[in-house]
Amino acid sequence: MILTMILMMRMMTMATFNYTVDTRPLATEIGSVSQNVKQAATAVSAMQTAVVMAEEKAADYVCEHVNQGFYALIRSQISQKLAKFQSEVDAHLLQLEQQKNALISVKDRMQRDYNMISRRYIRLFNDLNKSLKQSIYELDKPTILFAVKESDKLFNRSKYLAATVPMSQSESLGESQKILASNLKCRGLNVIKSIKGFLFDMKNQKSITDRILIHDENHTESKTILVPVVICECNRDKSGNKNVEITLSDMELDNLSKATIMNAVYAAFPQMEWEHRAIFDPRIKEEFRKYVASSSSPQKVKDMTMKLFLSGNYNTI
Repeated sequence: MILTMILMMRMMTMATFNYTVDTRPLATEIGSVSQNVKQAATAVSAMQTAVVMAEEKAADYVCEHVNQGFYALIRSQISQKLAKFQSEVDAHLLQLEQQKNALISVKDRMQRDYNMISRRYIRLFNDLNKSLKQSIYELDKPTILFAVKESDKLFNRSKYLAATVPMSQSESLGESQKILASNLKCRGLNVIKSIKGFLFDMKNQKSITDRILIHDENHTESKTILVPVVICECNRDKSGNKNVEITLSDMELDNLSKATIMNAVYAAFPQMEWEHRAIFDPRIKEEFRKYVASSSSPQKVKDMTMKLFLSGNYNTI
């Protein structure tokens, strides 16, 4: 360092100067600095080791508490869901219990109503049976009497005409036999009278029935009946396809007659010609007005219906 300064002074002044500089304080300070640097390095190493250990402990602490927090969170969520589902199950059970009680009450009420209605109808049908039985009994009383009383006596004649042990003398035995014979003849006469009355009534009933009923299978009568038929041809949609509707009266016509008339009308429909009629029949107008007036629709709807009816364009066959 001294030589360097000498050379520099030579270059600047081109003269020679000699200086003596003591570098021991600098070396001493640099040695102390080096010692301090070593101590600092040792302290940094110790601090780094402490930091690593602290970070490791902190990481373990954080991981432990994170695991505990995650476990507590999952447990809390599961507990909340269990509580929610338990409350829903309890609510459904309560609702099912209420519905069960309601159904039981409906069943009991229906059972009471059924018992009440069944008792009422049983009493009604019993009364009807008694009334019909009495009516049938009065309608053909001789036959009923013969079937109920005389036939019973006829089939049980052996019981009614059982022979009695004569406990009398031989002189009175003939009279007892005559009395039994006369009793038998009297009962036989009553049976013959009942049969005669039954046959007479049957003959009268047959003659009355023959006068009422018609036995002539060839007895026919031809008549001409005018049946009104309503033919309506209209367009149901925008396609232009025409629909034909035929309406017949339900009075005095069976299904075969209706089918025959409708087939005849369908066959003759292509030859029918439509013509425009601007004036309505007053009867049709009055009948339509009655239908509109009897409707329960608002008055605006009724007015619009009559307006459309009067302004409509109709053709008539």
